[in-house]
Amino acid sequence: MNAIEAMKTRVSIRKYKKQVILKEILIDLVDCAHMAPSGYNHQPWTFLVITDEEILKRVAKVAQSGQFIMNAGACIMVFCKKGVETALEDACAATENIITAANCYGLGTCWVNTFQKSQSHDIKCAVNCPQELELMTMLAVGYPDEEKITNKKSLSEVLQWDTF
Repeated sequence: MNAIEAMKTRVSIRKYKKQVILKEILIDLVDCAHMAPSGYNHQPWTFLVITDEEILKRVAKVAQSGQFIMNAGACIMVFCKKGVETALEDACAATENIITAANCYGLGTCWVNTFQKSQSHDIKCAVNCPQELELMTMLAVGYPDEEKITNKKSLSEVLQWDTF
């Protein structure tokens, strides 16, 4: 699958098969993530890959809208150093690279809303996050156990040229 096809066919997946994701694939997803652009080339990110079932359950328990993480093959968290000017943009670019690369591997993902949310502190505690890092994004990753089609707005609804 090429990158354009991967971007256009991606959907959020919340149901996963009980299937192990090869460590080499997870490493490649993070490799793709760390190749994302970052402001001033600061590359402020740290990636945490969780595959341990007990830790996945612990994270799912405190992630208010991410209980499905407990059934995923992995959870990938993107952290950034606190105080970096472009940290949110950098983390989002890295996260999108993971999503696209995962689709190329036949994996489904779901982005869980965690940046400065009420559950962020509890999630950070669940994974022993160092104080100097901020939880930016979190993805459930796994082999899909559901088929979905997401209705997107038509291009004509969202595209403008030159002026509004």
